[in-house]
Amino acid sequence: MNAIPSFDAELLRRYDRPGPRYTSYPTAPQFAPGFGEAEFVRAARASNDDPIPRRLSLYAHVPFCFSPCFYCGCNRIITRDHGRAAPYLQRLVREASLLGPLFARDREVIQIHLGGGTPNFLTADQIGEFLESLATHFRFSSSPERDFSIELDPRFVADGAVAALGFMGFNRASLGVQDFDPAVQAAVNRIQSVAETMKVIDDCRAHGFRSVNVDLIYGLPKQTLAGFERTLDIVTAARPDRLAIYGYAHMPQLFRPQKQIDEAQLPAPEDKLALLQLAIDKLGAAGYVHIGMDHFALPEDDLARAQAAGGLHRNFMGYTTHADCDLVGMGVSAISHVAETFSQNPRDLPAWEIAIDAGRLPTWRGMQLDADDVLRGDIIQQLMCSARIDIADVERRHDIDFAATFPAELDRVRALVADGLVEVTPEAITATSRGRLLLRIIAACFDRYLHQGESAGRYSKAI
Repeated sequence: MNAIPSFDAELLRRYDRPGPRYTSYPTAPQFAPGFGEAEFVRAARASNDDPIPRRLSLYAHVPFCFSPCFYCGCNRIITRDHGRAAPYLQRLVREASLLGPLFARDREVIQIHLGGGTPNFLTADQIGEFLESLATHFRFSSSPERDFSIELDPRFVADGAVAALGFMGFNRASLGVQDFDPAVQAAVNRIQSVAETMKVIDDCRAHGFRSVNVDLIYGLPKQTLAGFERTLDIVTAARPDRLAIYGYAHMPQLFRPQKQIDEAQLPAPEDKLALLQLAIDKLGAAGYVHIGMDHFALPEDDLARAQAAGGLHRNFMGYTTHADCDLVGMGVSAISHVAETFSQNPRDLPAWEIAIDAGRLPTWRGMQLDADDVLRGDIIQQLMCSARIDIADVERRHDIDFAATFPAELDRVRALVADGLVEVTPEAITATSRGRLLLRIIAACFDRYLHQGESAGRYSKAI
Protein backbone atom coordinates (compact mmCIF):
# COMPACT_ATOMS: atom_id res chain seq x y z
CA MET A 1 0.00 0.00 0.00
CA ASN A 2 2.84 2.32 0.73
CA ALA A 3 3.03 4.31 -2.50
CA ILE A 4 2.01 7.94 -2.03
CA PRO A 5 -1.78 8.16 -2.54
CA SER A 6 -3.33 10.01 -5.44
CA PHE A 7 -4.98 13.33 -4.64
CA ASP A 8 -8.41 14.07 -6.11
CA ALA A 9 -9.80 17.23 -4.49
CA GLU A 10 -13.34 16.85 -5.85
CA LEU A 11 -13.55 13.24 -4.69
CA LEU A 12 -12.17 14.03 -1.24
CA ARG A 13 -14.60 16.91 -0.87
CA ARG A 14 -17.53 14.66 -1.75
CA TYR A 15 -16.55 11.92 0.71
CA ASP A 16 -15.44 14.22 3.53
CA ARG A 17 -18.02 13.03 6.03
CA PRO A 18 -17.83 11.96 9.68
CA GLY A 19 -16.76 8.45 10.54
CA PRO A 20 -14.59 6.46 12.98
CA ARG A 21 -10.82 6.37 12.72
CA TYR A 22 -11.00 2.62 13.46
CA THR A 23 -8.31 2.39 16.11
CA SER A 24 -10.65 -0.39 17.24
CA TYR A 25 -13.71 -2.24 16.05
CA PRO A 26 -16.19 -1.97 17.59
CA THR A 27 -15.33 1.65 18.36
CA ALA A 28 -15.24 3.13 21.86
CA PRO A 29 -18.82 4.56 21.78
CA GLN A 30 -20.05 0.94 21.82
CA PHE A 31 -18.36 0.21 25.16
CA ALA A 32 -20.94 -0.20 27.95
CA PRO A 33 -20.82 0.13 31.78
CA GLY A 34 -21.92 -3.48 32.23
CA PHE A 35 -18.33 -4.59 31.58
CA GLY A 36 -16.33 -4.23 34.81
CA GLU A 37 -13.53 -5.65 36.90
CA ALA A 38 -14.85 -9.24 36.97
CA GLU A 39 -15.18 -9.31 33.18
CA PHE A 40 -11.64 -7.95 32.76
CA VAL A 41 -10.24 -10.63 35.05
CA ARG A 42 -12.03 -13.35 33.07
CA ALA A 43 -10.63 -11.94 29.83
CA ALA A 44 -7.08 -11.95 31.20
CA ARG A 45 -7.40 -15.57 32.31
CA ALA A 46 -8.86 -16.55 28.95
CA SER A 47 -5.96 -14.90 27.14
CA ASN A 48 -3.50 -16.87 29.30
CA ASP A 49 -5.09 -20.08 28.07
CA ASP A 50 -4.37 -19.39 24.40
CA PRO A 51 -2.28 -22.25 22.91
CA ILE A 52 0.27 -19.69 21.75
CA PRO A 53 0.61 -17.01 24.46
CA ARG A 54 0.23 -13.50 23.14
CA ARG A 55 2.82 -10.96 24.14
CA LEU A 56 1.83 -7.83 26.03
CA SER A 57 1.79 -4.16 25.09
CA LEU A 58 1.51 -1.77 28.05
CA TYR A 59 0.08 1.73 27.74
CA ALA A 60 0.24 4.29 30.56
CA HIS A 61 -1.69 7.55 30.30
CA VAL A 62 -0.20 10.68 31.88
CA PRO A 63 -2.97 13.29 31.74
CA PHE A 64 -1.14 16.41 32.91
CA CYS A 65 -0.20 19.32 30.61
CA PHE A 66 1.48 22.57 31.60
CA SER A 67 -0.67 24.65 29.23
CA PRO A 68 -3.72 24.08 27.00
CA CYS A 69 -3.42 23.65 23.23
CA PHE A 70 -6.74 24.90 21.89
CA TYR A 71 -7.01 22.25 19.14
CA CYS A 72 -6.62 19.35 21.56
CA GLY A 73 -9.20 16.58 21.94
CA CYS A 74 -7.15 14.40 24.30
CA ASN A 75 -7.99 13.53 27.89
CA ARG A 76 -5.79 15.95 29.82
CA ILE A 77 -5.59 18.07 32.97
CA ILE A 78 -4.03 21.53 32.77
CA THR A 79 -1.80 22.30 35.75
CA ARG A 80 1.58 23.79 36.57
CA ASP A 81 1.62 22.05 39.94
CA HIS A 82 4.25 19.38 39.46
CA GLY A 83 3.37 18.05 42.89
CA ARG A 84 0.42 16.27 41.31
CA ALA A 85 2.77 13.88 39.51
CA ALA A 86 3.92 11.85 42.53
CA PRO A 87 0.47 10.75 43.83
CA TYR A 88 -0.61 9.94 40.28
CA LEU A 89 2.46 7.77 39.76
CA GLN A 90 1.89 6.01 43.08
CA ARG A 91 -1.58 5.02 41.91
CA LEU A 92 -0.25 3.95 38.50
CA VAL A 93 2.12 1.60 40.30
CA ARG A 94 -0.76 0.24 42.38
CA GLU A 95 -2.76 -0.36 39.21
CA ALA A 96 0.19 -2.23 37.71
CA SER A 97 0.39 -4.35 40.87
CA LEU A 98 -3.27 -5.32 40.37
CA LEU A 99 -2.85 -6.06 36.67
CA GLY A 100 0.48 -7.90 36.63
CA PRO A 101 -0.61 -11.06 38.50
CA LEU A 102 -3.49 -11.56 36.05
CA PHE A 103 -1.09 -12.35 33.21
CA ALA A 104 1.11 -15.44 33.05
CA ARG A 105 4.80 -14.71 33.62
CA ASP A 106 5.75 -16.35 30.33
CA ARG A 107 3.97 -13.51 28.51
CA GLU A 108 6.65 -10.99 27.63
CA VAL A 109 6.11 -7.24 27.41
CA ILE A 110 7.31 -6.33 23.93
CA GLN A 111 5.97 -2.78 23.91
CA ILE A 112 5.52 0.07 26.40
CA HIS A 113 4.06 3.42 25.47
CA LEU A 114 3.69 6.53 27.64
CA GLY A 115 1.04 8.85 26.23
CA GLY A 116 -0.98 11.81 27.36
CA GLY A 117 -1.40 14.59 28.10
CA THR A 118 2.30 15.30 28.38
CA PRO A 119 4.31 12.31 29.64
CA ASN A 120 7.37 14.53 30.12
CA PHE A 121 5.36 16.40 32.74
CA LEU A 122 7.06 13.67 34.78
CA THR A 123 10.76 14.00 35.47
CA ALA A 124 13.15 11.45 34.01
CA ASP A 125 13.73 10.08 37.53
CA GLN A 126 9.98 9.58 38.01
CA ILE A 127 9.69 7.80 34.67
CA GLY A 128 12.62 5.58 35.60
CA GLU A 129 11.03 4.67 38.93
CA PHE A 130 7.79 3.82 37.15
CA LEU A 131 9.59 1.52 34.69
CA GLU A 132 11.37 -0.24 37.55
CA SER A 133 8.02 -0.81 39.24
CA LEU A 134 6.50 -2.16 36.03
CA ALA A 135 9.39 -4.60 35.72
CA THR A 136 8.50 -6.12 39.10
CA HIS A 137 4.95 -6.91 37.94
CA PHE A 138 5.56 -7.82 34.28
CA ARG A 139 8.35 -9.61 32.44
CA PHE A 140 10.03 -7.30 29.97
CA SER A 141 11.25 -8.80 26.72
CA SER A 142 14.96 -8.58 25.96
CA SER A 143 14.32 -8.81 22.21
CA PRO A 144 15.96 -6.19 19.99
CA GLU A 145 12.46 -5.70 18.56
CA ARG A 146 11.26 -4.35 21.89
CA ASP A 147 9.61 -0.92 21.65
CA PHE A 148 9.70 1.55 24.52
CA SER A 149 8.07 4.73 23.26
CA ILE A 150 7.09 8.07 24.74
CA GLU A 151 5.29 11.20 23.59
CA LEU A 152 7.35 14.35 24.20
CA ASP A 153 6.43 18.01 24.19
CA PRO A 154 9.68 19.66 23.06
CA ARG A 155 8.84 22.85 24.98
CA PHE A 156 9.23 21.06 28.30
CA VAL A 157 12.07 18.57 27.74
CA ALA A 158 14.67 19.18 30.45
CA ASP A 159 18.39 19.10 29.72
CA GLY A 160 19.66 15.53 29.96
CA ALA A 161 16.14 14.04 29.94
CA VAL A 162 16.47 12.37 26.53
CA ALA A 163 19.83 10.84 27.50
CA ALA A 164 18.22 9.45 30.65
CA LEU A 165 15.29 8.02 28.69
CA GLY A 166 17.67 6.37 26.25
CA PHE A 167 19.58 4.81 29.14
CA MET A 168 16.30 3.40 30.50
CA GLY A 169 15.64 1.68 27.18
CA PHE A 170 13.31 4.07 25.40
CA ASN A 171 13.94 3.79 21.68
CA ARG A 172 11.00 5.62 20.09
CA ALA A 173 9.70 9.13 20.58
CA SER A 174 6.78 11.09 19.16
CA LEU A 175 6.96 14.87 19.08
CA GLY A 176 4.06 17.26 18.63
CA VAL A 177 4.83 20.15 16.28
CA GLN A 178 1.57 20.92 14.42
CA ASP A 179 2.93 24.04 12.65
CA PHE A 180 5.93 26.32 13.07
CA ASP A 181 4.12 29.40 11.72
CA PRO A 182 4.09 31.98 14.58
CA ALA A 183 0.58 33.22 13.71
CA VAL A 184 -0.80 29.69 13.81
CA GLN A 185 1.00 28.92 17.06
CA ALA A 186 -0.47 32.03 18.69
CA ALA A 187 -3.96 31.13 17.47
CA VAL A 188 -3.80 27.65 19.06
CA ASN A 189 -1.81 28.67 22.17
CA ARG A 190 1.24 26.56 21.41
CA ILE A 191 4.39 28.63 21.01
CA GLN A 192 7.20 26.26 20.07
CA SER A 193 10.50 27.13 18.43
CA VAL A 194 12.26 25.25 15.68
CA ALA A 195 15.47 25.19 17.73
CA GLU A 196 13.99 23.44 20.78
CA THR A 197 12.24 20.91 18.54
CA MET A 198 15.37 20.10 16.53
CA LYS A 199 17.37 19.73 19.73
CA VAL A 200 15.04 16.98 20.94
CA ILE A 201 15.25 15.18 17.59
CA ASP A 202 19.05 15.41 17.64
CA ASP A 203 19.19 14.22 21.25
CA CYS A 204 17.00 11.21 20.44
CA ARG A 205 19.34 10.17 17.66
CA ALA A 206 22.40 10.72 19.82
CA HIS A 207 21.06 8.50 22.59
CA GLY A 208 19.94 5.38 20.78
CA PHE A 209 16.37 6.10 19.70
CA ARG A 210 15.80 4.16 16.51
CA SER A 211 12.68 6.07 15.47
CA VAL A 212 11.36 9.60 15.86
CA ASN A 213 7.84 10.60 14.85
CA VAL A 214 6.62 14.15 14.26
CA ASP A 215 2.95 15.16 14.34
CA LEU A 216 1.66 17.95 12.11
CA ILE A 217 -1.89 19.26 11.73
CA TYR A 218 -3.48 20.85 8.67
CA GLY A 219 -6.63 22.98 8.86
CA LEU A 220 -5.60 25.05 11.90
CA PRO A 221 -6.62 28.71 12.29
CA LYS A 222 -4.56 31.22 10.28
CA GLN A 223 -2.80 28.42 8.40
CA THR A 224 -1.62 29.32 4.91
CA LEU A 225 0.01 27.36 2.11
CA ALA A 226 3.19 29.43 2.37
CA GLY A 227 3.46 29.01 6.13
CA PHE A 228 2.71 25.29 6.09
CA GLU A 229 5.18 24.78 3.27
CA ARG A 230 7.90 26.32 5.44
CA THR A 231 6.96 23.94 8.25
CA LEU A 232 7.07 20.95 5.92
CA ASP A 233 10.46 22.02 4.55
CA ILE A 234 11.89 22.36 8.05
CA VAL A 235 10.51 19.02 9.22
CA THR A 236 11.43 16.96 6.16
CA ALA A 237 14.95 18.40 6.27
CA ALA A 238 15.25 16.96 9.77
CA ARG A 239 14.28 13.53 8.34
CA PRO A 240 12.09 12.15 11.14
CA ASP A 241 11.52 8.44 10.62
CA ARG A 242 7.75 8.86 10.74
CA LEU A 243 5.27 11.66 10.18
CA ALA A 244 1.59 11.93 11.05
CA ILE A 245 -0.35 14.59 9.15
CA TYR A 246 -3.68 14.98 10.96
CA GLY A 247 -6.62 17.00 9.74
CA TYR A 248 -7.88 19.37 12.41
CA ALA A 249 -11.39 18.37 13.48
CA HIS A 250 -13.23 21.39 14.86
CA MET A 251 -15.73 19.88 17.31
CA PRO A 252 -16.14 22.42 20.13
CA GLN A 253 -19.36 20.72 21.21
CA LEU A 254 -17.22 17.74 22.28
CA PHE A 255 -13.89 19.39 23.14
CA ARG A 256 -14.20 22.52 25.26
CA PRO A 257 -10.69 23.91 24.57
CA GLN A 258 -11.67 24.31 20.91
CA LYS A 259 -14.17 26.99 21.91
CA GLN A 260 -11.12 29.26 22.22
CA ILE A 261 -10.57 29.00 18.46
CA ASP A 262 -12.11 31.67 16.25
CA GLU A 263 -13.97 29.74 13.55
CA ALA A 264 -13.61 32.68 11.18
CA GLN A 265 -9.85 32.07 11.19
CA LEU A 266 -10.14 28.43 10.06
CA PRO A 267 -9.18 27.71 6.44
CA ALA A 268 -12.04 27.30 3.99
CA PRO A 269 -12.71 23.67 2.95
CA GLU A 270 -10.92 24.10 -0.38
CA ASP A 271 -7.92 25.68 1.38
CA LYS A 272 -7.79 22.81 3.88
CA LEU A 273 -7.69 20.34 0.99
CA ALA A 274 -4.89 22.36 -0.60
CA LEU A 275 -2.90 22.09 2.63
CA LEU A 276 -3.31 18.32 2.57
CA GLN A 277 -2.26 18.12 -1.07
CA LEU A 278 0.81 20.21 -0.30
CA ALA A 279 1.78 17.83 2.52
CA ILE A 280 1.32 14.74 0.35
CA ASP A 281 3.36 16.22 -2.50
CA LYS A 282 6.14 17.34 -0.18
CA LEU A 283 6.37 14.02 1.64
CA GLY A 284 6.39 12.07 -1.61
CA ALA A 285 9.18 14.25 -2.98
CA ALA A 286 11.14 13.76 0.26
CA GLY A 287 11.00 9.97 -0.08
CA TYR A 288 8.35 9.08 2.48
CA VAL A 289 5.93 6.22 1.85
CA HIS A 290 2.28 6.13 2.83
CA ILE A 291 1.53 3.76 5.70
CA GLY A 292 -2.18 4.40 5.93
CA MET A 293 -4.70 7.06 6.90
CA ASP A 294 -2.54 10.09 7.75
CA HIS A 295 0.74 8.27 8.53
CA PHE A 296 3.94 8.30 6.50
CA ALA A 297 7.37 6.76 7.10
CA LEU A 298 10.79 6.44 5.54
CA PRO A 299 11.14 3.17 3.60
CA GLU A 300 13.70 1.77 6.07
CA ASP A 301 11.56 2.46 9.15
CA ASP A 302 10.14 -0.54 11.02
CA LEU A 303 6.60 0.62 10.27
CA ALA A 304 7.17 0.52 6.51
CA ARG A 305 8.96 -2.82 6.79
CA ALA A 306 6.12 -4.30 8.85
CA GLN A 307 3.57 -3.19 6.31
CA ALA A 308 5.57 -4.72 3.46
CA ALA A 309 5.81 -7.99 5.41
CA GLY A 310 2.10 -8.02 6.32
CA GLY A 311 2.79 -7.46 10.02
CA LEU A 312 1.30 -4.00 10.45
CA HIS A 313 -1.36 -3.53 13.14
CA ARG A 314 -3.63 -0.67 14.19
CA ASN A 315 -4.81 0.02 17.73
CA PHE A 316 -5.50 2.91 20.10
CA MET A 317 -1.89 4.05 19.81
CA GLY A 318 -2.18 4.23 16.00
CA TYR A 319 -0.12 2.04 13.69
CA THR A 320 2.26 -0.43 15.32
CA THR A 321 4.55 -3.27 14.28
CA HIS A 322 3.30 -5.63 17.00
CA ALA A 323 0.14 -7.41 15.91
CA ASP A 324 0.39 -10.36 18.29
CA CYS A 325 -0.21 -8.50 21.56
CA ASP A 326 -2.83 -7.96 24.20
CA LEU A 327 -2.96 -4.25 25.00
CA VAL A 328 -3.11 -3.44 28.73
CA GLY A 329 -3.95 0.17 29.57
CA MET A 330 -3.17 1.95 32.83
CA GLY A 331 -4.15 5.37 34.10
CA VAL A 332 -7.16 7.61 33.68
CA SER A 333 -9.10 6.98 30.41
CA ALA A 334 -6.71 4.20 29.28
CA ILE A 335 -8.13 1.49 27.01
CA SER A 336 -7.26 -2.22 27.01
CA HIS A 337 -7.77 -4.91 24.38
CA VAL A 338 -7.40 -8.28 26.10
CA ALA A 339 -8.52 -11.51 24.40
CA GLU A 340 -11.83 -10.79 22.67
CA THR A 341 -12.70 -7.78 24.84
CA PHE A 342 -12.24 -4.03 24.99
CA SER A 343 -12.33 -2.09 28.24
CA GLN A 344 -11.68 1.44 29.42
CA ASN A 345 -10.77 3.16 32.67
CA PRO A 346 -12.80 6.18 33.89
CA ARG A 347 -12.20 9.38 31.98
CA ASP A 348 -12.39 11.53 35.13
CA LEU A 349 -9.47 11.46 37.54
CA PRO A 350 -11.43 11.20 40.84
CA ALA A 351 -13.30 8.06 39.73
CA TRP A 352 -10.05 6.39 38.72
CA GLU A 353 -8.40 7.39 42.01
CA ILE A 354 -11.31 6.04 44.08
CA ALA A 355 -11.08 2.64 42.40
CA ILE A 356 -7.31 2.39 42.85
CA ASP A 357 -7.48 3.49 46.48
CA ALA A 358 -10.12 0.80 47.10
CA GLY A 359 -7.74 -1.84 45.73
CA ARG A 360 -9.79 -2.72 42.69
CA LEU A 361 -9.26 -2.51 38.96
CA PRO A 362 -10.72 0.77 37.67
CA THR A 363 -12.57 -0.82 34.73
CA TRP A 364 -15.38 1.60 33.88
CA ARG A 365 -16.88 0.19 30.69
CA GLY A 366 -16.14 -2.23 27.88
CA MET A 367 -17.55 -5.04 25.81
CA GLN A 368 -17.20 -8.72 25.10
CA LEU A 369 -16.87 -9.21 21.35
CA ASP A 370 -19.13 -11.69 19.62
CA ALA A 371 -18.16 -13.65 16.51
CA ASP A 372 -19.56 -10.96 14.22
CA ASP A 373 -17.49 -8.26 15.96
CA VAL A 374 -14.33 -10.34 15.59
CA LEU A 375 -15.04 -11.03 11.92
CA ARG A 376 -15.71 -7.41 11.03
CA GLY A 377 -12.80 -6.25 13.15
CA ASP A 378 -10.51 -8.54 11.17
CA ILE A 379 -11.81 -7.16 7.87
CA ILE A 380 -11.42 -3.55 8.97
CA GLN A 381 -7.95 -4.25 10.38
CA GLN A 382 -6.84 -5.71 7.02
CA LEU A 383 -8.19 -2.71 5.17
CA MET A 384 -6.67 -0.10 7.48
CA CYS A 385 -3.24 -1.77 7.48
CA SER A 386 -2.85 -3.04 3.93
CA ALA A 387 -5.62 -1.23 2.00
CA ARG A 388 -6.84 -4.67 0.97
CA ILE A 389 -9.27 -7.33 2.17
CA ASP A 390 -8.12 -10.84 1.27
CA ILE A 391 -11.50 -12.52 0.77
CA ALA A 392 -10.21 -16.08 0.66
CA ASP A 393 -8.16 -15.55 3.82
CA VAL A 394 -11.21 -14.16 5.66
CA GLU A 395 -13.39 -17.05 4.48
CA ARG A 396 -10.85 -19.65 5.55
CA ARG A 397 -10.11 -18.25 9.00
CA HIS A 398 -13.73 -17.45 9.90
CA ASP A 399 -15.41 -20.33 8.04
CA ILE A 400 -17.82 -18.13 6.10
CA ASP A 401 -18.96 -17.44 2.57
CA PHE A 402 -18.00 -13.78 2.15
CA ALA A 403 -20.61 -12.85 -0.46
CA ALA A 404 -23.41 -14.62 1.42
CA THR A 405 -22.40 -13.04 4.73
CA PHE A 406 -22.01 -9.46 3.49
CA PRO A 407 -24.54 -8.77 0.69
CA ALA A 408 -25.47 -5.27 1.95
CA GLU A 409 -21.82 -4.43 2.69
CA LEU A 410 -20.75 -5.45 -0.81
CA ASP A 411 -23.48 -3.25 -2.26
CA ARG A 412 -22.01 -0.30 -0.31
CA VAL A 413 -18.53 -1.16 -1.55
CA ARG A 414 -19.71 -1.39 -5.15
CA ALA A 415 -21.11 2.12 -4.85
CA LEU A 416 -17.50 3.25 -4.26
CA VAL A 417 -16.21 1.41 -7.32
CA ALA A 418 -17.80 3.89 -9.71
CA ASP A 419 -15.82 6.70 -8.09
CA GLY A 420 -12.60 4.72 -8.33
CA LEU A 421 -12.06 4.34 -4.57
CA VAL A 422 -11.90 0.55 -4.63
CA GLU A 423 -11.44 -2.38 -6.97
CA VAL A 424 -13.44 -5.55 -6.34
CA THR A 425 -12.51 -9.01 -7.61
CA PRO A 426 -13.56 -12.47 -6.37
CA GLU A 427 -10.23 -12.61 -4.51
CA ALA A 428 -10.00 -9.19 -2.89
CA ILE A 429 -11.37 -5.73 -2.18
CA THR A 430 -8.56 -3.25 -2.70
CA ALA A 431 -8.38 0.49 -2.12
CA THR A 432 -7.01 2.27 -5.16
CA SER A 433 -4.45 5.05 -4.94
CA ARG A 434 -7.42 7.46 -5.02
CA GLY A 435 -9.06 5.65 -2.13
CA ARG A 436 -6.12 5.41 0.26
CA LEU A 437 -6.87 8.73 1.93
CA LEU A 438 -10.45 7.53 2.49
CA LEU A 439 -9.79 4.16 4.13
CA ARG A 440 -12.13 4.98 6.99
CA ILE A 441 -14.96 5.61 4.51
CA ILE A 442 -14.33 2.23 2.87
CA ALA A 443 -14.07 0.50 6.25
CA ALA A 444 -17.36 2.03 7.34
CA CYS A 445 -19.10 -0.14 4.74
CA PHE A 446 -18.51 -3.08 7.12
CA ASP A 447 -19.39 -1.27 10.36
CA ARG A 448 -22.59 -2.88 11.63
CA TYR A 449 -23.12 -0.29 14.34
CA LEU A 450 -22.95 2.68 11.98
CA HIS A 451 -25.60 1.08 9.81
CA GLN A 452 -27.85 0.33 12.75
CA GLY A 453 -28.50 4.00 13.31
CA GLU A 454 -25.51 5.08 15.42
CA SER A 455 -24.99 8.82 15.11
CA ALA A 456 -21.89 9.81 13.14
CA GLY A 457 -21.91 13.23 14.81
CA ARG A 458 -19.48 12.08 17.50
CA TYR A 459 -16.78 11.41 14.88
CA SER A 460 -14.50 13.73 12.97
CA LYS A 461 -14.68 14.09 9.21
CA ALA A 462 -12.50 11.90 7.02
CA ILE A 463 -10.43 14.83 5.72
